[in-house]
Amino acid sequence: MNSNIKIFPSPELLAESFAEYFASEVRHKDKYNIALSGGSTPEIIFKTLADNYTDKIDWTKVHFFWGDERCVPPESSDSNYRMTKETLLDRISLPSSNIHRIRGEAESIEEAIRYSNEILNNVPLVNNLPGFDFVMLGLGEDGHTASIFPDRLDLFHTEKICEAVQNPVTHQKRITLTGNVLNNSSAASFFVTGKSKSFIVEKVCKNPSANKNFPASNVNLINGNLFWYLDTQSASKL
Repeated sequence: MNSNIKIFPSPELLAESFAEYFASEVRHKDKYNIALSGGSTPEIIFKTLADNYTDKIDWTKVHFFWGDERCVPPESSDSNYRMTKETLLDRISLPSSNIHRIRGEAESIEEAIRYSNEILNNVPLVNNLPGFDFVMLGLGEDGHTASIFPDRLDLFHTEKICEAVQNPVTHQKRITLTGNVLNNSSAASFFVTGKSKSFIVEKVCKNPSANKNFPASNVNLINGNLFWYLDTQSASKL
């Protein structure tokens, strides 16, 4: 595994750099399967893509999935899908069949099964698991990524593709890709900005083997490239 740390003066420059990388990767593929993340930094990335890359990317090649979702209706302000739809999907031209959302309004256990099957029907298998071209990852201050929280490290050791989980603090239900699927992607990146994340960035980025109690420290791609896109504030302790 190649691990690459990229540090930018601002979230906007981070977003522009990733947008250039993403456009280049899509250009060399007939089909590109990406699992998206929610959060403030991906929102800036999606806006950058919509502002500057609508005509620079053949969006018909791109199939959008989500790494996790809160169990809320798609019109909810808490919905990762809604954020992506408003900032990116509504502003680009692509078939509706390219959008594979997690149905947060459905019963969570049943939806985890349905979404697993949708992934299996659309993403090619690698190592007997779906192999995404790219997975976007966030990093919580508690070390969680996707919706794999510190009390669910077992999700890195399951054969399932998706699981229904609960936020251990708020008890909100969520659906998440499992750790084995994250680690099976061709490429993935943590996107982290802000001073409040500097402590957990230091723990996970500098010495993941000593901090396995944080879910993010267990992201270790089998055959892919793992990147870190950081701003100077989140990287201040490195």
